[in-house]
Amino acid sequence: MFGMIPFVKAAGKGLGKIFGKDKKESEDALKKEVDEFGLDTSGVDISVNDDGTVQVSGEAISQEMKEKIILAVGNVEGVGGVKDESTAKVGGRESQFHTVVSGDTLSAISKKYYGTWRLYPEIFEANKPMLSDPDKIYPGQVLRIPAISTATS
Repeated sequence: MFGMIPFVKAAGKGLGKIFGKDKKESEDALKKEVDEFGLDTSGVDISVNDDGTVQVSGEAISQEMKEKIILAVGNVEGVGGVKDESTAKVGGRESQFHTVVSGDTLSAISKKYYGTWRLYPEIFEANKPMLSDPDKIYPGQVLRIPAISTATS
């Protein structure tokens, strides 16, 4: 999934205008955000670029952890994108990313990607701990849509 993953700069959790500070303070604020979610960043470097993008590099413990780290730093107000230059020690199927629009629900997103609304718990679980409630998503938020082997209706 190397490359730039776009995020909505005006959406997301506000961390006190992290991009008005020096790079070190901004990076520390993002790392603290990831740590508060309990995500394992061992082997991963998070850096802030002058243009409001964040770069994730190094080797995450798994594909899932790599994707969750990208979402944790990307869904912060002021982040316009995450440049993914990371790998994963343990592979796995890459997820798709979905940017929530007004009117979206996890059920509707499930229907779009899996052909049935019934798999919305898969999306909810794939986005924990960033999501604490399946009904609390917001426009501009980017979600992981995990690859699944079979979609039943």
